[in-house]
Amino acid sequence: MRVFGVDPGLTRCGFGVVDGGPGRVVRAVAVDVLRTPVDAPLAVRLHELYVGVCEWLDKYEPNVVAIERVFAQHNVRTAMGVAQASGVVALAAAQRNLPVEFHTPSEVKAAVTGSGRADKAQVTLMVTKLLGLKVAPKPADAADALALAICHHWRAPMRSRIEEAQAKAAELARVHKARLAEAAKRAN
Repeated sequence: MRVFGVDPGLTRCGFGVVDGGPGRVVRAVAVDVLRTPVDAPLAVRLHELYVGVCEWLDKYEPNVVAIERVFAQHNVRTAMGVAQASGVVALAAAQRNLPVEFHTPSEVKAAVTGSGRADKAQVTLMVTKLLGLKVAPKPADAADALALAICHHWRAPMRSRIEEAQAKAAELARVHKARLAEAAKRAN
C-alpha cells in the first residue's frame, strides 16, 4: 500500500509518500515541503497548494491520503489555515477517487514513537530510524508528513478489522431483532 501523508499548512505543507509491506515494513518514497508566500492572497496560496498536491498525487499514485486532523489551537488564524489546507488536499484526493483518512497528532505520535505526547524531535528521530534514512527530514513538517503515512499504514489493517466487526455486529443485531419480532408475533 502506498500512503501519501500530508501535514497541512498554508505557509509550509509537508508531503511524504511511504510504501508499506507485510507487517510493519515501511519505505520512504518521497518527502518535501511545499511553501506558499505569506504575503500572497489566500486564494492564490490555496491554488498553489492545490497544484502542488495534484502534482504529487499524479506522480506518486498513492492508494490513500492520510491528513493530520485539525485540532483546536489557541491561534484561530493558524487553525483556519490548517483547515483550509486540509480541505484543498481532501478535494484533490476526492477528485481522483482516493480515500482520505484523518489522524490526530496524538495518534500519529503514539504510532511512531509509542507516546502520544512525544515532541517534534522524537517524532523526527523515530521517522528517520523507522525509514532507515541517512539524514533526518527537515523541516519538522516533512518528518510529520512521513509520520502520518507510517501511522496510517500501521493503523489501516486494525481499522479495517474494526469496521468489519462493526458490520457483522450490526447484521447480527438486525437478525436478532427480526427473530424477536417474529417470536413476539407468534406469542400473540
